Amino acid sequence: QVQLVESGGGLVQPGGSLRLSCAASGFTFSSYDMSWYRQAPGKERELVAAITSIGGSTNYADSVKGRFTISRDNAKNTVYLQMNSLKTEDTAVYYCKAGSRWYLNSWGQGTQVTVAS
Repeated sequence: QVQLVESGGGLVQPGGSLRLSCAASGFTFSSYDMSWYRQAPGKERELVAAITSIGGSTNYADSVKGRFTISRDNAKNTVYLQMNSLKTEDTAVYYCKAGSRWYLNSWGQGTQVTVAS
C-alpha cells in the first residue's frame, strides 16, 4: 500500500530553519511528481512547493519563494522541504503529496510546524 510519512516538524523561532522529510513507499517513487501542502486552522489547504519526478523542475507559492527549497532523493524515496527564514505565518500542518489529482493522489498524515517566540 502507498504510504507517506512526514517528519521534521516542530517549534522554531521566527527567522529559524527547519527541514521536513517525507519517506515514501508502496509505489514507484521516481515516476511521480511530489508536493508539499500546508493548512492552518480555519484556512484552506494550499500548495507550498512541488517538484517533478526526476527533480528537474520546481515551483513555489509566492509566499515562500526564496525561503523554501523542495528537493528529492529518488534513491532514498524521500522528498524534502528546507524552510529558512521562517515566519509566524508559516505555522501550519504540512502535508506531503504524491502524484497529482489524476494520478496516485496520495497524502501523508501531516507534521505540525509552529513558528513562534
